[in-house]
Amino acid sequence: MLFSSISFLYYFLPAVLVLYFLSPWKMKNNVLLLASLFFYFYGEPMYSVLMVVSIISGYLHGLWIDRARGSRYAKIPVISSVITSIGLLMYFKYTDFFIANINWIFKSDIPPANILLPIGISFYTFQILSYTIDVYRGEARVQKNILKFAAYVSLFPQLIAGPIVRYTTVEEELDYRTHSVSDAAYGINRFVIGLTKKVLIANTLGELVEIFNNTGEKTVLLYWVMAAAYMLQVYFDFSAYSDMAIGLGRIFGFHFLENFNYPFISKTVSEFWRRWHMSLGTWFRDYVYVPMGGNRVTTLKWIRNIIVVWFLTGFWHGAQWNFIIWGLYFAVFLVLEKLFIKKLLDRLPAFMSHIYTLLIITVSFVIFKGEGMGEAIETLKGMFGLLDVPLTNMITNYYIKSYSVVLTIGAIGATPLVSGLVKKAAANKLCERMISL
Repeated sequence: MLFSSISFLYYFLPAVLVLYFLSPWKMKNNVLLLASLFFYFYGEPMYSVLMVVSIISGYLHGLWIDRARGSRYAKIPVISSVITSIGLLMYFKYTDFFIANINWIFKSDIPPANILLPIGISFYTFQILSYTIDVYRGEARVQKNILKFAAYVSLFPQLIAGPIVRYTTVEEELDYRTHSVSDAAYGINRFVIGLTKKVLIANTLGELVEIFNNTGEKTVLLYWVMAAAYMLQVYFDFSAYSDMAIGLGRIFGFHFLENFNYPFISKTVSEFWRRWHMSLGTWFRDYVYVPMGGNRVTTLKWIRNIIVVWFLTGFWHGAQWNFIIWGLYFAVFLVLEKLFIKKLLDRLPAFMSHIYTLLIITVSFVIFKGEGMGEAIETLKGMFGLLDVPLTNMITNYYIKSYSVVLTIGAIGATPLVSGLVKKAAANKLCERMISL
């Protein structure tokens, strides 16, 4: 059930809002839990049991970790939690990937398992892991009420597309949260912004990308336009779901953290990743990078840490080699920036640093988009004039003219320009009111 679907907007959401706000406080979490389970069952009935099993596993591991605290066996339950959660994720998401690679390496003929990917498993697995690890570290209190824990894991606003909400972010709000007209107004506004970004911008840019995929009249310019359109499509699609999740969360009294902060204005690749999918970046930082030593190690070990983190980041996104190469591609530039390029970038004019970063990011999305590296390499060749295609033609010019408005809106909307103007206008209006008083 997509947030932009008629079934969600006209039936599910209104019904949940009515039931939630008519329910007494003690029942509100239960209403959200039942609504979230129905939401997941509606979209993924076959794997609803898997999510429930994951929830029970995370809950029981949390209790076990708390009981083993201070004993010589304290690490065993948290290790068990990691193995169980990662094991389920690996089986359901990566089994066919491993089979395909085993067949390729050993020239074997193992049939694929054809396991369908459960919706949201990457997100709720990481949320469960953040809970059990934080309980082990003493950074979160164990949740002894299984219904509250289940509500946290399955909360439908962020269940299928993030952001990755850590237990510590909503720990207190599961027990007590306030509801206000201002919060509801903010939540509705944020949801509408996200819905607009999804329906009017992301979906329209997706049409242009689909046209590129289906046309035989490719040109160098069309390759570049497609790369830019796809990059903006992914941003507006993903950030739209984050906006809608944050907005829905606020309506129900939860304060989810921001997930995107205008990443395309970055001057370096490292800055880009401090602004893009922040909940994922900070998750890998706190649960993989820092435990491995972070940057407080020798240069060689730091490079190892970067490679491991970005291999896992790429692999998290999907069971294909292009995702792994996409992650390692970023690892290379993060290492180069820290060891060699950063000082040069600091001395360059800001616009040149932006151009450098946008070029690196654009190429990364070409790698990300491809069904395999062959397709990505073909696209890169086309972009840099290494294929036997013209620079442009009438068909390319027609597509650019047809989609120029949405491309322009997307390019401007991906910067703080619009929000800055809105804030400035609001501040001016406030000043006028104060003067009139």
